[in-house]
Amino acid sequence: MNRELIHIIEQMSKERGIPKESIVGTLESALLSAVRKKYGMQLEIKIKIDNKTGEISITALKKVVQKATNQIEEISLKDAQAIDPSKVIDDMVESPIAIENFGRIAAQTAKQVLFQRVREAEKEAIFEEYKDKAGQIVSGVVIRKEKGNYYVALGRAEATLPIKSTLPTENLKRGETVRSYIEEVKITPKGPLILLSRTHPNYVMELFKMEIPEIYEGLVVIKNIVREAGDRTKLTVYSKNPMVDPVGACVGMKGTRVQSIVRELKGERIDIIPWTEDLRVLIAKALSPASIESIGINEEGKSAIVVVNDQQLSLAIGKRGQNVRLAMKLTGWDIEIFSETEYNKMKKGEAEAQLEDIQGKKVTKNYLDCHSRDLLSGNPETRELDPRSKDCGDDTL
Repeated sequence: MNRELIHIIEQMSKERGIPKESIVGTLESALLSAVRKKYGMQLEIKIKIDNKTGEISITALKKVVQKATNQIEEISLKDAQAIDPSKVIDDMVESPIAIENFGRIAAQTAKQVLFQRVREAEKEAIFEEYKDKAGQIVSGVVIRKEKGNYYVALGRAEATLPIKSTLPTENLKRGETVRSYIEEVKITPKGPLILLSRTHPNYVMELFKMEIPEIYEGLVVIKNIVREAGDRTKLTVYSKNPMVDPVGACVGMKGTRVQSIVRELKGERIDIIPWTEDLRVLIAKALSPASIESIGINEEGKSAIVVVNDQQLSLAIGKRGQNVRLAMKLTGWDIEIFSETEYNKMKKGEAEAQLEDIQGKKVTKNYLDCHSRDLLSGNPETRELDPRSKDCGDDTL
């Protein structure tokens, strides 16, 4: 029996990834609950399981009396001295309890407590295993789909992949292997929650680390990354080594490196932009694949006006404004885009408005200069102004 117990403990430890010592401690707690179920809470119980032999030792601390009347809390002097000859009246002695004395209910309690504690230990072991893996990519198998989530098996752990965190065009099937980004790991009342995502911008960043040795080794650094999952990702990169081209390292020979990432993302477009401190150049590159004619920036307001060729306007703005929206997130600047025609009209309109304003000020000045004389020379009682002074032409009104 003892060898069989050790075998069960070792097998459970391997299958559930729980340390052997933890299972032994759990079993001791379960047996303690069973003993208390039978003998009550007032009795001081000690339980010890030998990790090597599986020997179970259960003792109850009892008071030594001449003749025991309460068999649960007392032990006779004769029985006490059989355990320890030095014991006398009123001493306390640890009296062994035979495990066979457990009743059916007590044994069932021990079983329930054991299973419950093992499940708790298993959940704790899973949390300990994955708590430091947040921010990494894992591969798992889809086991079911329900209530707006996919549930993915990660070895002995089960992770949650919300449908809203999958790519817009994909529909995962049961048994399909899928790679995902661990967005969060936390403890909930139901156990550890491993939350996955395939839409997080850092998922693309981790894919680049996996596929591009220069990024993994730290020679090339991803400065910033923005994404609208399923459509387009933009990222800025720079190299710590002047001999290494950051964009070329990411693209690879004939685009082989970046294409493997594009395939993983189901055809999502990726713009790799060399990072620079020159804001005009950075904004122009961020709006790729559009070509830029000119850029004006307002550093105080962190805003920029970009002028593009008429044929490049739709490309610069992007579908539903996606390209310029991502460029603004990537650079942190507000960007307003005009075609050359729009910009020229706007400048012409401003010039005309300024001219009218200047002319208006000049006319007003002439009018006031002229009629101030009339006001001074008019009727001293009413000081009325003649609207058609003969000294002033019609253009003064």
